[in-house]
Amino acid sequence: MSPEITGLVGLILLIVLLFARMWIGAAMAMVGFLGYTYIMGLKPAFAVVSQIPFSTIAWYPMSTVPLFIFMGVILFNSGVGAALYDTAYKLIGQLRGGLAMSTVLACALFAAITGVSAPAIVTMGKVAVPEMRKRNYDDKLATGSIACAGTLAFLIPPSMAFIIYGILTETSIG
Repeated sequence: MSPEITGLVGLILLIVLLFARMWIGAAMAMVGFLGYTYIMGLKPAFAVVSQIPFSTIAWYPMSTVPLFIFMGVILFNSGVGAALYDTAYKLIGQLRGGLAMSTVLACALFAAITGVSAPAIVTMGKVAVPEMRKRNYDDKLATGSIACAGTLAFLIPPSMAFIIYGILTETSIG
C-alpha cells in the first residue's frame, strides 16, 4: 500500500475513533503510531515514541507555558483578582456602565499579568458576575463582557501567543 493510501486509511480510522468518542489526543497518538509502524516498522516507531515527548517537553522556551498558567493559579487563589477588580471599579465605576467597563479593564489587566485568557476569564467570572447581578446587570452583558475582555490576553504582551510566535520565528522573547 502506498504512503498516500496509508494516510487516507489513517485519517478514516481517526475519524471513526473520534466518532466512537475516544479522547482526541489518544486517538491521534494511536493512529500516528500505527501508521508509522506500518510504514517504517515497529522498532523505529518505538524509537520515535520514546524521543518526541521528551524533546517537546524538554525544550527550554516552552517552559514559560506552565509557568504562566501557574502564575494564574497563584493569582486566582491569592485574591489578587478581586483586588484588581475593586481597583478598576474605583477608577471608572462612577461612569454610566462603569461596572461593565471596570470588568473589562480588570479582566484585561489580569489577562496581561497571566498571559493566558482562561485564568482571567475564570477569576473575573467568579468575582465580577455576582457583583454585576447585585446591581441588576443582565447576565448576557455580564458574561459577554468577561468573555470579550478575556480574549485580550492574546493582544497584550507578554502573552502566550506572542511567546510561542517568538519561539517559532526564532525572535528573542526578551
